[in-house]
Amino acid sequence: MEVAVCRTVYARAGPTTGMLTLDLDKFTFELKDGTLKHVGASNKTATAKLYDVEGIDVREFGDERVKIGFTDDEGNEVEVALFPEEAREVARGIELLEDDSRVFE
Repeated sequence: MEVAVCRTVYARAGPTTGMLTLDLDKFTFELKDGTLKHVGASNKTATAKLYDVEGIDVREFGDERVKIGFTDDEGNEVEVALFPEEAREVARGIELLEDDSRVFE
């Protein structure tokens, strides 16, 4: 069985407010024996967004990267592995927001 998925999928694990969105643009998946496998072209992209984050984990990842993990209260999780310069850019961006944005007041 092949399933073509277009646009945004909203995944909700329970009745609370946490939400994980996946934007899958024209992916093709095969469902076989309970396993979901991507069978489409390898040049596709996707976007994952996690709202109402409850937990953040920052740690070393291998010898060269930093991993930042975000979880919500429903168990949805997004992890991002960054090289040190990318991690520094994230830190600088947050520092700039702290100085200039009403969000941190």
